[in-house]
Amino acid sequence: MKDYRKLNEQDQKALLSWWESLPNNPGERAQLRRVSSSDDILLTSAFAHFLRQMPGYWGVRPGERGINLADAAMVAAVLARVKEHNENNSFATSLAMPKEKGGKAAMSELRFQQLQKSRTEQEFFTRICRAVNLLGGKVNIFSLADSILHWLSEFWFAPASRPQDRLAVIWASEYYGEFKD
Repeated sequence: MKDYRKLNEQDQKALLSWWESLPNNPGERAQLRRVSSSDDILLTSAFAHFLRQMPGYWGVRPGERGINLADAAMVAAVLARVKEHNENNSFATSLAMPKEKGGKAAMSELRFQQLQKSRTEQEFFTRICRAVNLLGGKVNIFSLADSILHWLSEFWFAPASRPQDRLAVIWASEYYGEFKD
C-alpha cells in the first residue's frame, strides 16, 4: 500500500511558480483548460512544460517513488482552471462559504457529497473542475492540489487506516465546520 504524502514546501513553491506563469502563457492555460479528461493532458506541450517546472519526483512511472504521471496531469489540468489563489481557506472550507453575504454555500451539500463519493477518476475530475468553477476560480491552489493527490492515493491504493486521515473525513470537517444555514 502506498502512503499518502502531503505536498512539501518544494512542491508548493514549484506549483505556485508554475501557476503564476500561466497568465504569461495564455496558450498553455487554454490547452490545459480544454481537456475533457486528465488523460488528455498527457499529450499536450503545456503539460511537458508543467513537468519541467516541477521537482524531479513529479511525473514518475507507476511503481516509482514520487507523484506519477497521471496524477500530476490531473493536478495541472485542474489548477489551470484557478483564476485567483485564495490562501485564506482550504478547498473544502471555500466550498461551504457563501458567494455573497447571507447566501448559500458555493457548493450545495448534495454536490459536495457527490464529489466525495466519486467512483472513477473521470467522475472526480469532472466534479472537481465543476467545484473550481462554482468558486469562481478563487481557490487555495495548495489545498486543491493536495486534495487531488490525496483522493487519487485513496482511489488507487486504499483509504488511510485511521478515519481522521481519510480525505472524506478531512473535507467533511472543513466543509461542515464552516457551513452555515
